[in-house]
Amino acid sequence: MITIFIRTIILYLLVVIAIRLMGKAELSELQPYEMVIIIMIAELASLPMETVEMPFINGVTAIFTLVFLQIIISFITLKSETARALICGRPAILIEKGQIIEKELKELRINVNDLVEQLRIKSYANLDDVEFAILETNGELSVIPKSSKRPLTPSDMNLHVPQEDLPISLIIDGKINQKNLNKTSVDINWLYRELKEKRIKDLDDVLYASIDQDNNLSLHLKN
Repeated sequence: MITIFIRTIILYLLVVIAIRLMGKAELSELQPYEMVIIIMIAELASLPMETVEMPFINGVTAIFTLVFLQIIISFITLKSETARALICGRPAILIEKGQIIEKELKELRINVNDLVEQLRIKSYANLDDVEFAILETNGELSVIPKSSKRPLTPSDMNLHVPQEDLPISLIIDGKINQKNLNKTSVDINWLYRELKEKRIKDLDDVLYASIDQDNNLSLHLKN
């Protein structure tokens, strides 16, 4: 029992390390070969946990062999478009200039109902509003609406809009983030003055506080 307990903890940590080594892309949309490797890693990690007679090193070796293989394949696809097309495939245009491409639908074995459903999920209920629909290699459908159906932007009206920076977190759960504070043009004294003006006496009362590019402090207090 203790052996299984220890093996489970070690294998869990090894799988976490393996996923981190494979890169953050593996945590979002997966390419087909990445999905296969993730499934195989999960299977290989379960074997040493279930079978005590199996040498522990065998499972560890197999896991990191797959990680090494994934890194090599990722490097190859990064350097070669041909290899990427062979391994990951190519994006498929399902709607082009407002017209459904039946040939692509048949090759991918996608019916019109599936296409319409995916468009509705993307908030396009009317096919006539779509200029292009592209099935990406990770299985995600990218939709480009017709110009007349796109939301109006400031550039369409020749308006100049100043660039906005992301707000910077200064306080999280009552703790000041000194590293983030150093990135701003304010200091700790300014922060305390702002808190005093807002009648906040204790930092522990602050759940979250951030500052924008104009040095405006946004506060969210604990209930």
